[in-house]
Amino acid sequence: MRLEQATYNVIEIAKEAGAFIREQRKTFTADKVEIKGLNDLVSYVDRTVEQKIVAALKNIVPGAGFITEEKTIKKTGERYNWIIDPLDGTTNFIHGLPVYSVSIALQEFDVLISGVVYEINQDECFYAWKDAPAYLNGHEIKVSGTPTIDKSLLATGFPYYDFKKQPAYIELFTELMRNCHGLRRLGSAAVDLAYTACGRFDGYYEYNLNSWDVAAGIVIIRQAGGEAVNFKGGNECLNTRELIATNSRITKELLQTIQKYFKDDYTEFFE
Repeated sequence: MRLEQATYNVIEIAKEAGAFIREQRKTFTADKVEIKGLNDLVSYVDRTVEQKIVAALKNIVPGAGFITEEKTIKKTGERYNWIIDPLDGTTNFIHGLPVYSVSIALQEFDVLISGVVYEINQDECFYAWKDAPAYLNGHEIKVSGTPTIDKSLLATGFPYYDFKKQPAYIELFTELMRNCHGLRRLGSAAVDLAYTACGRFDGYYEYNLNSWDVAAGIVIIRQAGGEAVNFKGGNECLNTRELIATNSRITKELLQTIQKYFKDDYTEFFE
């Protein structure tokens, strides 16, 4: 398999999915929303897009499995698995807030090797593959050179269920808010990671994440020269439900700040 060509094929699939989502938004109404769980929303758009993406990806890596948010397919591959969020930022989409994306990553055994994030409303496609640079619409991107948190613009997300750690999270938010240029909450983890990869944000952190939220973004930010770690500082962050992604220069400082509030016992909240 030629990884570069496979990634370009995924770009076309993500853009086609994005075009469908963009068209559906024109006539979308609230009565089409379904409730999966507390504050966990879905619609026919998510499911239809996922099915379209899966059908197209089957032709790129025959025999690959699929890890998908809407679980429209159940198949695990021995070597390759696609990790898909068909519409990251569903709540934004439902309310007409124009920040949502398509996120598709490819994993070989336990290594992420390709990632595509297509931000639909800005028509911006971020992508990268193993041992290559990261790109935005054909132009190479790199993380920022900001050296410290006090000069940084940070992004985060808020959990929409399982609020056990909410008090600590608010305390962390308050400290960072007082000591950086600003904190943003866009509502799409994939977009947060892509924006960190191209230097718009200097760092991003969040907990209660799923693999499909972050897989593609992790590839892109690492290939752009950044870092992605869990709240203990380890490189395994795809399935640990929490993530710190930075330009690599502020990783240590942000990690130390987060660990003041998320101590070693935090793992009990993600089981």
